[in-house]
Amino acid sequence: MELHDKLEDKFRLDVNQRRALHRLKLFSMADLLFHFPVRYSDMSELKKISELVAGDTATVYGKVSNLKTKKSFRSKIPMAEGMIEDLSGKIKIIWYNQAYLAKMLHEGDSVKLTGKVTQSKSGMYLANPEFEKMIDMPIDSHETLFSTERGKSEKHPNNEGFSYPVYAETRGITSKWFYHAIEKILREKTLEKITDYIPADILNKYHLPTLKTALVWIHKPKNKDDAESARKRFAFEEVFCIQLERQHDKFEYRKNKSFQIKKDEKSTAEFLKRFPFTATNSQTKSIGTILEDMGKNFPMSRLLEGDVGSGKTAVAATASFVTVQQRPEKDGQRQSFGNLQVAYMAPTEILATQHFESFIQYFKHLPINIGLITGSGCRKFPSKSNPDSWTTISRAQLLKWVANGEIPILIGTHALIQKSVKFKNLALVVIDEQHRFGTAQRRKLVRKDNIAPHLLSMTATPIPRTLALTIYGDLDLSLLDEMPAGRKQIITEIITPDKRDGTYEEIRKELENGRQLYVICPRIFEPDPEKELALNVKSATEEAKRLKKEIFREYEIGVLHSKMSKEKKEEVMQEFTEGKIHILCATSVVEVGVNVPNATIIIIEGAERFGLAQLHQLRGRVIRSTHQAYCYIFADAKSEKTIARLKALKTAQNGFELAELDLTLRGAGELGGTKQWGITDLGMEAIKNIKMVEAARTEAVRLIESDPELSKYPLLKQKVHQKSGEFHFE
Repeated sequence: MELHDKLEDKFRLDVNQRRALHRLKLFSMADLLFHFPVRYSDMSELKKISELVAGDTATVYGKVSNLKTKKSFRSKIPMAEGMIEDLSGKIKIIWYNQAYLAKMLHEGDSVKLTGKVTQSKSGMYLANPEFEKMIDMPIDSHETLFSTERGKSEKHPNNEGFSYPVYAETRGITSKWFYHAIEKILREKTLEKITDYIPADILNKYHLPTLKTALVWIHKPKNKDDAESARKRFAFEEVFCIQLERQHDKFEYRKNKSFQIKKDEKSTAEFLKRFPFTATNSQTKSIGTILEDMGKNFPMSRLLEGDVGSGKTAVAATASFVTVQQRPEKDGQRQSFGNLQVAYMAPTEILATQHFESFIQYFKHLPINIGLITGSGCRKFPSKSNPDSWTTISRAQLLKWVANGEIPILIGTHALIQKSVKFKNLALVVIDEQHRFGTAQRRKLVRKDNIAPHLLSMTATPIPRTLALTIYGDLDLSLLDEMPAGRKQIITEIITPDKRDGTYEEIRKELENGRQLYVICPRIFEPDPEKELALNVKSATEEAKRLKKEIFREYEIGVLHSKMSKEKKEEVMQEFTEGKIHILCATSVVEVGVNVPNATIIIIEGAERFGLAQLHQLRGRVIRSTHQAYCYIFADAKSEKTIARLKALKTAQNGFELAELDLTLRGAGELGGTKQWGITDLGMEAIKNIKMVEAARTEAVRLIESDPELSKYPLLKQKVHQKSGEFHFE
């Protein structure tokens, strides 16, 4: 067997298995080897069925049979039942209110069940056990587990703790198939020819196993330490490859020249006085750092992180002000006319329009033209007929004025970086709440004479420092961790089911005062119809109907969710902004940063399904005015642990504190939106370890500084190419 061999040439695959493997992007032997177990099933805690005692919570392993669904005789509760059998005996299984489980298991499946041993008149049974599908273990292995001369259980001789790898299953292929397929690859010594791509000095420095050893240990660990060591190596590798990509990106961008923007402290201080609040310490510090960056002769690459309402727009406006105050240079001489230009990119038309209105207020005392470009049309401030207002102009006219430098500030959506938009002297680009603005997009900003604009990215998404250091490794970080003075704290309440009615009455009082309400329902990806009934999850559409019919009959209720068209979403948000819709029922798709000052109340349904940082971000949508804001966390959780976690929302100072808490309590995989960053679950494990992230970053910086194109490390270069579709070495 060779690593490049196709799976279909080496294994007998039916149509469903072939489809499943293609869906998982597994085509070759190498692909299969890098499909890692999601966890390991420890069999050492198993009990014999014949030795079970009523009242105990026990774990058993065996084959299931006689699976069926029915309703209980008296209460008519839907239920599933069956039998589980091992070499010592068998016992009945009953799942109340979970009839669908009988359809998820099949006759003869090998499973591990953990549940309470319950006594009834007809005998003992396992009540509502958690189940895990297992690899078929050989009969002698099962015997060995239980049979010794002393009658005590013993560990499997070749696998301490008797751990079996458990692989993520998908329609058409099982964990059992992966287990046996990988066993075959390892048996045939396919790994003998594998070469490590991580330099040996780095592996030795951080005590990481070689690639060959790590692949054996991750699929067939002899003990827990081996499995952890292998996972640590692959977690480090993932963060290391991301860091190499980011550091190379930074190196390439810094090869360009940029406009050196000189700060004028007096005029900057005067401009800051125009805001309706006094700048916080973190705003002042961030502005100082940004202006220092823009004074250098290579382009700035900075990320400004801050909670909703912390004043990121004011920082961006100040940087824009300093930029447009400066005259362009020609042949090394500063001109006596014209301005350097700023492009400000927002994620939605509504937000772009709101920024346009805000910038008019900030700059109306200056002789500065401001443009707006969106799919709906173009505007320019000031209007010739009314200097205090804007006017609608044609796209062609706007593009002409941008190209000749007459419009120094252009605000818009992604349309800003299209080929048709040409700037004369673009010196600063501000990216507001975009997903990663990567190498390909940056390249579009660089002029033919290798002049690149300074780049300021902004986000209100609270993410832990380790994650920021990884995904934004090419950017320098600035943090706004204070709120402007005078901003009222949002009153946050955790609402259990028995307090719902009273809460609705409190909300009604606010609606009667003319305020507006968001109702956020959990987002559900590819729900299984039977599972969804069991989970009892509210949807935005059904909740809107219920509220209209039962609670808030006299108010207009709108719906917003991800399956609506972009135009429909814009239309609904516009109506909510204008007050035509009083209550907006939405999934968490509601645009971050949308400024609806009159919306001062938010209900978050099924709050236990969201991460703390995500809840905090949703809550931030009602902090847009001086009115008192309210956030009601509707939780159906019975667990004290879950309620305690939610209570952190009342005490935490900011979103970053909550993001760190989420990482500790729920794990990296639970952080809201991690999928958008393209990091696997294994890579996200590394994010918990600041030392590992900093080590990966240090090594990546060292390699790129000494060998920017990784010419001495061709295998590593190839690996980074595989992991990222956006890594551009020369």
